[in-house]
Amino acid sequence: MPPKILLSACLAGFNVRYNASSKTVIDTTLQQWKEEGRLVVCCPELAAGFPTPRPPAEIAAANGAKVITNQARVIDAQGNDVTDQYLLGAHLALDTARRHGCRFALLSDRSPSCGSQTIYNGAFNGQTQPGSGVTAELLRQHGIEVFSEHQLEALIERVRLVELGQAIR
Repeated sequence: MPPKILLSACLAGFNVRYNASSKTVIDTTLQQWKEEGRLVVCCPELAAGFPTPRPPAEIAAANGAKVITNQARVIDAQGNDVTDQYLLGAHLALDTARRHGCRFALLSDRSPSCGSQTIYNGAFNGQTQPGSGVTAELLRQHGIEVFSEHQLEALIERVRLVELGQAIR
């Protein structure tokens, strides 16, 4: 069976981001995977019950790994602690990925949930820092390979190698 890919709903064109927008990624391989039923679309934040639109949130001076171990918090722009909802969304995304047999995830970078290379620095000043969001980190901790939309070509190559049986798990 070809590997399945968990895909951020905003990258799939759904207006689910904090500001009710999307970050649609258009690519022929993604379209092919969609037609083959290999994409599993998920928004951890919506799954956790957040509305759209909602106040932006950032991990306070840390990363998703620190949130998972209760060493950091996720705070929204109004000062509300929304950590528990972000953890819930991460666990729901992991459950979805497992239920569908996803081996890979293509997630929206910079997000406090889905960021896999960079996230905002927690100061709400538009500055980013290297790091992972809560969902991206939890997926990685459970063996799911996570890529950002900026790494689409690397994901396509990785999936190709797995399909050819040339990749080591």
